[in-house]
Amino acid sequence: MTRIFPILAAMNGLALLAAFVLGAWSKVRDGVHHPEESIYWLHFLLGLSAALLTLFVHCIIFTYFLGTGRWVKEVALAYDISDRPLPRLTRDLKRKVFPPALFAMLIAIATAAAGAAAHVGAWPWFVHGTLGVITLAVNAWAYLVEYRCLSTNILVLEEVSQEVDRIRLERGLPSNAEALRSEV
Repeated sequence: MTRIFPILAAMNGLALLAAFVLGAWSKVRDGVHHPEESIYWLHFLLGLSAALLTLFVHCIIFTYFLGTGRWVKEVALAYDISDRPLPRLTRDLKRKVFPPALFAMLIAIATAAAGAAAHVGAWPWFVHGTLGVITLAVNAWAYLVEYRCLSTNILVLEEVSQEVDRIRLERGLPSNAEALRSEV
């Protein structure tokens, strides 16, 4: 996950930034009042796509931490591993990641909604523009928090695997790797 996440985060960050730049360019050219200008529609499509990509990337983080946290909990129960430090650490990491990820998704949704409201003239354009800036900042912050927690979580998963192998060895059982090879 620490390999694919930076790629997804960079793609999303670039898409959000490009949508913002196109939006600023469209505003300078008064694109909302000149729909024949392709820059306005490029901003609209890229902004919507970037918002959906934002939801996708942060949902992957949610799913990853839910899944790995559950795995660590089940392994700890099966092998009678103490809750401290490893299973508790996975819960703490999940609690640290969820608020920034959720806030990043919600601000992207708010920005898209404000864009739709600005399009029909219900809200002034600067609300959409301001939310666009906030979306860039919040997503950058969320991606930093998520990457740090992902890196720590990988270490936790490795420690849990090592602890399981130690317990299996004490019980006279083959290691996880040996047990998996014998099943094939």
